[in-house]
Amino acid sequence: MNSENASISERIVSPSYIRQGCQARRTHEQLIRLLLEKGKCPEDGWDESTIELFLHELAIMDSNNFLGNCGVGEREGRVFSSLVARRHYRLIHGIGRSGDIAAIQPKAAGSSLLNRITNSVVLDMLKIAGVKTVSSCFVVPMATGMSLTLCFLTLRQKRPTGKYIIWPRIDQKSCFKSMITAGFEPVVIENLLEGDELQLGPENILCVHSTTSCFAPRVPDRLEELAMICDKYGIPHIVNNAYGVQSSKCMHLIQQGARIGRIDAFVQSLDKNFMVPVGGAIIAGFNESFVQEISRMYPGRASASPSLDVLITLLSMGSKGYRKLLQERKDTYTYLAEELKTLAEAHGERLLKTTHNPISLAMSLQGIDQQNDKAVTLLGSMLFTRQVSGARVVPLGNEQTVSGHVFKGFMSHATEYPCPYLNAAAAIGITKQDVDLCIKRLDKCLKNIKKENPAVISEDTLNEMAESFNEEMSDVLLFLGT
Repeated sequence: MNSENASISERIVSPSYIRQGCQARRTHEQLIRLLLEKGKCPEDGWDESTIELFLHELAIMDSNNFLGNCGVGEREGRVFSSLVARRHYRLIHGIGRSGDIAAIQPKAAGSSLLNRITNSVVLDMLKIAGVKTVSSCFVVPMATGMSLTLCFLTLRQKRPTGKYIIWPRIDQKSCFKSMITAGFEPVVIENLLEGDELQLGPENILCVHSTTSCFAPRVPDRLEELAMICDKYGIPHIVNNAYGVQSSKCMHLIQQGARIGRIDAFVQSLDKNFMVPVGGAIIAGFNESFVQEISRMYPGRASASPSLDVLITLLSMGSKGYRKLLQERKDTYTYLAEELKTLAEAHGERLLKTTHNPISLAMSLQGIDQQNDKAVTLLGSMLFTRQVSGARVVPLGNEQTVSGHVFKGFMSHATEYPCPYLNAAAAIGITKQDVDLCIKRLDKCLKNIKKENPAVISEDTLNEMAESFNEEMSDVLLFLGT
């Protein structure tokens, strides 16, 4: 309510009450003003009414919400379902224009402002998370793999004769396919085993597509060495930082790599780092002009949903709330490591020493017959049936063909890893209660599988357990009504 309407209202209701109400509204407006002025995440999270007020103010600036608007174009923000319109807070026009995802839309000032503010707030969060010198970023409505593809396609314009991407192996399909989709030929560098960890040997480091966050026993690449080599030879360097924002170690590696060498861009997922729905990523870099080139490579307008989701989330939690979540994740990682180590020792296993991986842990499964894949894979099925999601069991000898390339020992990041193992990760949002339940159910599954004899599991026993598992699954499906 503007001052003129407030004055009129004082003729209807007691002026003191109206002034009090206007003062309360100005409190909300002050928060919005600070956000627009500074472009940074507020220290303390906003309440929902302030966020909704802000989004409503943005929405009525878009032409599809103008009173009396007459649209005669092919895209006028028309939405049939009012439910869909409310789901998007009536911000229907999306972000960007046909030539640039970061461009301003003349008939969507509110959506354009949303896009700019979101990118600014996200940039602030990347700095808070540890990459202090990052200069530019933007939210793209694609997950990490396709966002990496966009970076590679942008580099093609700068290096038209380039055909190969040197890539230290990580057994995750989307990052491999991101290179294939862009039309490049990956040169796969196999990892070296150092203790339990898998790393690059110095003699193999000549890479443009490196990785920070990953499943143990794989650990982050040696970004500083890679960055120096890329800088020395003038080779662009793209970092897959999928869920690394939540790790101070991963962010420190990127910061140091950029400080002493070359990192052109680093890509991270929105859902894995900021607890929003799947579908968005952040492309960031240290050269603003190059980041702008990537945004201009995106063909057409784009959905505003990922930008809207992450802005609402960050305004809700505030930078103080995000720091708190990061610390809780780090503490829970330590707790998970301790509990997993205790459980492993109780079953004659061990927690693999992967201290350079700050998010993911691995526990050996040597007590299960290494020559029989059924036992290891059955453990994974049992955990999933008991609602333990995210745990990965990795048997020996897997072979997988991805886009024509054969990966031996797939999922273990190496052709021949010494033992089968189980992965568990302490990602942002995890609680100690999650850990306790996981450990309790994993303990029960291991006891059922080993049947008092961890050295040998007969084929008959496996078949009996498989039948029992199938019966359990049938009961679950019956309960769910399928």
